[in-house]
Amino acid sequence: MKKYILHFLMFIQFALYAQSNVEEVQSQFKTDPNLKHASYGWCVIDVATGKAIKEYQSDLALIPASTLKIVTTGAALGILKKDFTYKTQFSIHYQGDSMQTSPFLELNVFGVGDPSFNSTYFYNNDSLFFSGLLKKIKIAGVKYINAVKVDNTCFNSSIPDSWIWGDIGNYFGAGANGLSYKDNKFSIFYTSNQSNTFANIESIKPDYVAKKLTIQSDVLSLGTEDEAYVYGNPNEYIRDVKGTIPPNKTHYEIEAQMPEPQLYFRDDLTQLLQKNKLFLPKENLSEQESKKLQSKWIYTHTSPTLEKIIFYTNTKSNNHYAESILKTIGATQTKKQGTTENGIDAVKTFWKNKGLDITGLHMVDGSGLSRANTITPKLQAEILNNLFHDVLNYEAFHNSLPIAGKNGSMTNLCKGTFAENNLRAKTGYINRARGYCGYVKTKPGKTLAFSILVNNYDCSAKDMKLKLEKFMVALTEL
Repeated sequence: MKKYILHFLMFIQFALYAQSNVEEVQSQFKTDPNLKHASYGWCVIDVATGKAIKEYQSDLALIPASTLKIVTTGAALGILKKDFTYKTQFSIHYQGDSMQTSPFLELNVFGVGDPSFNSTYFYNNDSLFFSGLLKKIKIAGVKYINAVKVDNTCFNSSIPDSWIWGDIGNYFGAGANGLSYKDNKFSIFYTSNQSNTFANIESIKPDYVAKKLTIQSDVLSLGTEDEAYVYGNPNEYIRDVKGTIPPNKTHYEIEAQMPEPQLYFRDDLTQLLQKNKLFLPKENLSEQESKKLQSKWIYTHTSPTLEKIIFYTNTKSNNHYAESILKTIGATQTKKQGTTENGIDAVKTFWKNKGLDITGLHMVDGSGLSRANTITPKLQAEILNNLFHDVLNYEAFHNSLPIAGKNGSMTNLCKGTFAENNLRAKTGYINRARGYCGYVKTKPGKTLAFSILVNNYDCSAKDMKLKLEKFMVALTEL
């Protein structure tokens, strides 16, 4: 009996400690002067019961930043399925009855919005990426290609209206394109000098964009972080680069958004054909002559599976991938050109049909880059709970979330605590908006789905991250 009573008292003590631990964080938030003007809320659901066990202002509509990606990627797995692949089509257009005797051969490429098309996440070099196409051209008996055309009209290639000028010229502001290529970005390399002097541009890669680009650079050698930003219209070749990079660096890389990536691809493909002695340029045919051309499909480039693409979307918080997936959903559901708008409609309809209250969800993109997005912590936690019970897609989704203390944007969080390796979360950060949502295994063995979002705090982004880290560690005690 004494042993039973002792265990019971220990259990009560543990329960009280667990309760006070999370509530202590809540109490600290309420009295924290840096959160005096902030809006914040959280929701924690026990997936075994589907019930919220901890919540605070969970119905507030808050800016989610990149945590919005769980809404997009979760819906994509449900709508498109994890084994979905993009299939980019290549065809030869020719005159007469035979490709071998035609006086004019045109290689046509029809983009399908594949964000992984020669992406650095999947392809180490161009030879690997283009090997299948070259093989098929030779098998077809083609001696020379006279012209290359690309078609990216499967998507409306415009970016969301509410993306800000300070984002859209940078690599993380690269939007979706009907024919994306090499992550839709290019690089500017700098040499920085002593502190508080201007850094100098070494080079711009690839050469394709270097030849077309005009850059005004006002980058200072200062500080310890990369604080340089690229400004410019997405489809123009004028860029302003401002800000700071660390002093005394060589070959320091700043990544930027590539204008018209479909034309970059066409240039790379043309050069590859030339290198392999397969390109003999001729004047393009008239529109009337082009209509009379015969065509034959010669090659289909198949992407990695959606499961693998979503892994990098969430682990690397890749905006370009998320926006491409959103437009793919829109095109698939409407059988029309993929747009941000029809993608959003399809995503919201998907979650509504799951029985979730989406009234606090306001989407203007699929990645969370815009401050015009809002969602409630309760809806995020309910989406995560719904995904947990999706036997077909949960594993793929769960594996895409960064692991505390191990990888992605969670690499340096929760180290040395029980949350390390026991918590997976999608992170989100834009100016004065920070959040985390995902799953945690607690010390008693529960699996919890959680969301915590904070907007308009007065402290630094780093300090806010530490406050939220404390909350996530406290979850392991529940």
